[in-house]
This record gives sequence, structure tokens and C-alpha cells, in this order.
Amino acid sequence: MPVPEAEPVEPPRERGWGRIILVLLALAVLPAIPLLRVVLPVVDPLVLIAPLMAALALAGWRQGGRGSLALLWGAMATWILWRATRGSTAFGELVAGWSVLLAVAFGIATSVASGPVPFLRRALPALGAALVVGGVIVAMVPGGWSGAIGLVGDEVGRRAVSATREWQAMAALPEWQELMQGSPAWEESSRTVERQLQQVPGPARQLFLAVLAWQGLIAMALSWAVYHRVATVRLGPPLAALRTLRFPDALVWGLIAGLALLALPVPGPLRTAGLDLTVFFGALYALRGVGVLWWFLAPGRGMSAVYLLLTLLFWPVVGAVALTLGLGDTWFDWRRATRRESQRSE
Repeated sequence: MPVPEAEPVEPPRERGWGRIILVLLALAVLPAIPLLRVVLPVVDPLVLIAPLMAALALAGWRQGGRGSLALLWGAMATWILWRATRGSTAFGELVAGWSVLLAVAFGIATSVASGPVPFLRRALPALGAALVVGGVIVAMVPGGWSGAIGLVGDEVGRRAVSATREWQAMAALPEWQELMQGSPAWEESSRTVERQLQQVPGPARQLFLAVLAWQGLIAMALSWAVYHRVATVRLGPPLAALRTLRFPDALVWGLIAGLALLALPVPGPLRTAGLDLTVFFGALYALRGVGVLWWFLAPGRGMSAVYLLLTLLFWPVVGAVALTLGLGDTWFDWRRATRRESQRSE
């Protein structure tokens, strides 16, 4: 008796573009805010996303996907990088080189780690490798690290001056002057923003690598989600929902190393490295803590908007609670304990 052939199973695909479009709009709008334009290392998100998409499309093509998709994204990435570096400063070329290096590292990590390997187990090693290789390359070029630090400092200072002038020009408009005369709160807000623009260059220089790493991680996650909505070949599992977010517990040593460098009497560059490590891994564990909160609260759409608003208003308190929960989840695994209780009650 002939055995019936099994029907080909269509690979699972992510659905829906709503959240992705909202994230893309946010990434496009945020650099328009003067304060954030000073802080964000990469102003144009496409400079990061396009090369990453090209790397993923190339990895998919090697696994049997469409070559046209790899060709399309490769051409788009080439055009975007050419446009970004045409007539730009040395800092613009540095950012373009970083985006290519990150894309290559992520493409290699994706090709090597085939199968059901979660996104973060691909993205974090790729990010670390790109930072290490990039640091070695910078150390080998003329000027070395001191030259790169000078480029970053000059760019941050230039952006701060430009943003301050834009804000002062807007505050000098008759409509704005009339608004400030009618409301002392608006006048104080305007002065606060101007003071922040004058104070932010120092922290922006110190936290440059931490913010650059987070921009790269967000761009990798967004590219991963977009790729699996337009491609036919899967490269790995979908992005985990925030409420189930986890990552290797060994990453806590990154936070410990950062805190140790801040506590010990070390030279200035090592102290800056400790600050970057603390901010990067602290934010990662805070995000894990938000996932724990989301797991317990299980809000609907309406309450999610309310919680988001409360987070924006009281972010220092929410951030401290989330960081505590995220670090505690390393040892207590809050969500597994909840699952056990629910299983006992059934």
C-alpha cells in the first residue's frame, strides 16, 4: 500500500504591521526632539536597519530564500550608506562603518546559530563581537582611540550648539513669547530645556557606547521582525513577547563588572567603560523586569496605554522597580513560580 506523501508545511510567519510601523515612526520622530538629537549616536535609523536587513536577506538566500530579496536590500543599503556618507564628516563615516560591521556580525551569528535559537542569543553575541572588532579597528587607524573620542566629543558639542540655537530661535517667536507671558510654567519649561541642552553633552559623551549598543540592539530586533514578515525562509523563532522576555543569567556579570569599575579607583577611561556597562546591562535587566510586571499585571489594550502613560510620568520609580524585579528574576524566576501555582490549582 503506497504511503501518502506528507503535505509541505508552510513555515510560520509573523503577522501584523501595526506595532512595527509605530516603532518606525517613533524612531523617525525621536531625533527631531532637540535633546534626543544630541544624545542619539545614529540620527537616521535607516543607516542601521538597511544593512541589517541586507545581512538577514543574504543569510536567508543561503538557506534557500529568494535571491531577489537579498539583491533588493543590498542595493538599498548601499544607496542609504552612500547618501549618509556623501559630503559628511569623519563622524558620519564612523557611524556608517559601525552599521556595516554590526550587520556583518549579525549575519554571521544568524547563519551559524541555525535552528530554534532565540533572538537575543544571536543578537547579543553579534553586538559584543562588533564592539570588540570595532574597538580593535579604531585602535589600529591613525589617531586611534583618542581620535575617535575626539570625533564623538566634537559631534556631540556641534549638535548641542545647533539644538540650543534652534530652541532659542523658537522661543524668540512672538507666539511663543506671548504663550510664556501668559503662563509662568511655560516660561520655566523653556528655560529648563535650554539648561538641559547645555548640560547634556557631558553625559552624552560618557554614555555614547551604551546608547550606541542599545540603538544597535533595537535595530536588530526591528530588522528581525520585518525580515520574517517579508521573507519565505525562517532564520529562527519569532521575537519573544515582552512578558516572557528572558536571557542568559550569566549576563549579570556584565552589570557586576560595570559597578565594580565605578566603585574602584580606576583611570578615567575605565570608569567611563564601567558607566557604559552599568547603563547597558542595567537597562537590559530593567526591560526584563518590565516583562515580569507585564506577566503579573496581564493588562489589556486599554490598561496597557494607562500603564505606559504612568511609566512616562514616573519613569524613575518604575525603572527602579523594574530593575529590582529583573535582577531578582535571575535567582527567583518569578514567572516560573507563578506557573507552578497555577498548575497546582488546576
